[in-house]
Amino acid sequence: MNKKKILFILASVIIVQTGWTQRHFPNLVAAKNSINYKGNPKNATDRKPLAFSDKGAWFAFGFLDASGIQAGFSGPFLMTEQNGVWLSPSFVALQLKDENKQEVIHWKSALVQQNSYNSHLEQEFKNEKIRIKQELVFLSGHSALQKTSITNTSSKTITLFPSYSSTTFLTDVQVSNENKTLKIVSPKSTAIGYIQFLNTTPEIQITQQGYQVQTAKLVVKPKETKEILVSQTYIFPQYSWENEKEVISKTAFSTLLNNTQKEKENQLSHLISKKKKIYNDIIYSNLIAKLVLTLQNNTRIPAEGLKHGGLFPSYNYEWFHGFWAWDSWKHAVAIANYDTELAKNQMRALFDYQEPNGFIPDCIYRNNLIEENNYRNTKAPLAAWAIWKIYEKTKEINFIQEFYPKLKLYHNWWYNERDHDKDGLCEYGSTDGTLLAAKWESGMDNAVRFDDSKLLKNVEKAYSLDQESVDLNAFLYAEKNYLFKMAKVLNLTTEATKWQEESVALKVTIQNQFWDAATSWFYDTTIDGKTLIKAMGCEGYIPIWAEAASAEQTKTAKENMLDTKSLNTFVPLPTLAANHPKFKPDNGYWRGPVWIDQSYFGINGLEKYGYQNEANQLTNKLIHNAEGVLDKGKTIRENYQPLTGKGLEAYNFSWSAAHYLMLLLEDE
Repeated sequence: MNKKKILFILASVIIVQTGWTQRHFPNLVAAKNSINYKGNPKNATDRKPLAFSDKGAWFAFGFLDASGIQAGFSGPFLMTEQNGVWLSPSFVALQLKDENKQEVIHWKSALVQQNSYNSHLEQEFKNEKIRIKQELVFLSGHSALQKTSITNTSSKTITLFPSYSSTTFLTDVQVSNENKTLKIVSPKSTAIGYIQFLNTTPEIQITQQGYQVQTAKLVVKPKETKEILVSQTYIFPQYSWENEKEVISKTAFSTLLNNTQKEKENQLSHLISKKKKIYNDIIYSNLIAKLVLTLQNNTRIPAEGLKHGGLFPSYNYEWFHGFWAWDSWKHAVAIANYDTELAKNQMRALFDYQEPNGFIPDCIYRNNLIEENNYRNTKAPLAAWAIWKIYEKTKEINFIQEFYPKLKLYHNWWYNERDHDKDGLCEYGSTDGTLLAAKWESGMDNAVRFDDSKLLKNVEKAYSLDQESVDLNAFLYAEKNYLFKMAKVLNLTTEATKWQEESVALKVTIQNQFWDAATSWFYDTTIDGKTLIKAMGCEGYIPIWAEAASAEQTKTAKENMLDTKSLNTFVPLPTLAANHPKFKPDNGYWRGPVWIDQSYFGINGLEKYGYQNEANQLTNKLIHNAEGVLDKGKTIRENYQPLTGKGLEAYNFSWSAAHYLMLLLEDE
């Protein structure tokens, strides 16, 4: 058979396989390469390259770009130690030589394509003799499998000598040979790494800061394909390496990949079927895939101090390797649309640290030698909202039974330790007596409304700002209503009546104390309730989201939300009105940039009062004008510049993805 005929047959096989994939996994294929994972890590702490992970794993991989290409995936990026470090540019990279010890293929010139999917990574190389396809898929939260398929496209039998060699960026990491398995131990982590060369007997040599491995030679006939399979495991001691090793040994790669593709395709099909009708175009289906992938990359299984699984705000940002309270509540609401178990565990992760008085810490970490859990403050009370939204998806009464007493304790904590004058209205504050932590408690750290705030002592380890915040009390109003619903589900009639009575009274107070008829907006007030703190910000539409505003108040506040000189900026609903003298759109944090969670509260509030067209207009701008949201390869950002749409702060940000997802889906 001549060379042209062989190449024609191989090309036909590729076309047939591609067509099969598109038919069976159309949403996965349509959304491929939604995030750009290409980049060459230059050192352990290089934050420029992004990385793909799945199944809650504490490690991730990407693609090397053209300048540093090898036959391996970049990484791993280890979240098992420090706040995320690259072990190597590519720790498991294949080299192929012939009988004369000459390179059979030059990877840089032979690269054909690199594709990422929600399910896996794959790349392909080709020259005049061989075609090499590499695929990487996660088996579990501990292990990933990497398969290399080598196809002889020539007319002659080829003998290949595969090998691997690498060094690490981490000078204190120990690499050793343990029963033909590479073992990786770091003094900065309790997790152990294991690299197995599965369908061969490797000859392993340990080098300074790395290793060399020679695997069995491959004799590949024309048109024949040979496979090399490598597993990479990074596992914490609370899990069993022996069990994981057994699972790996029994796993067929093709079955694992196919099952993962089916799982991700079904996930996307389910979510796409729930899109609002106005988002029927495929660009919004592809956006859903990007949003879910963003959340997937930030998902971690339980490890050490994190007793339940959940999501980082962003694995890519050094200081976000933990779980935050109000981030967690928001993540859980979005995730409940496709993974209710993860959503429930995200809630449990923070409540694992609830104190006897009801307090929930602001954030918790895997390893408190790296960062200590933050008990200086908590965060805005959105937990009952999240629990109820999960219940709406599952209808599991036992889940409500599990959380109702904890939520009551947390809700009452606010009135016990954050109501300085005991007038039934709460203030943000801190446990350590610092003004900084009190501002953190709002989540809007440097918001203009706090510029002149002072701190008041309530009791020991309980301090309040000298102002009553409209968003806090609107959130507490919403919590009373969710607790009312939960009490009814649990047939707690007396408690249900109590929650209802409290919510009715608080609604009247919110409408009267925090509303300014002159400017048609809700503002914080001084602690005596007599003076409005007039800085028009995103906190002002939280009463609308909580349904604490009157119909007339919402009607007039809506005009501010639609005013292009004020809140209806290029990317709408900035954290501070654009015509405020302290508006700072570039890197102003909570003094101008758009945070998607807050924009969601405003838009969802309008929907609740029947202003669907206005909500749709704002959502359209939020999606289309924020840099990169609809673009393949661009990641979802922490916040956005309201006048230009430029992405700001952290990459691959969870709550931005979560709230975009909520905006796209019907709220059941």
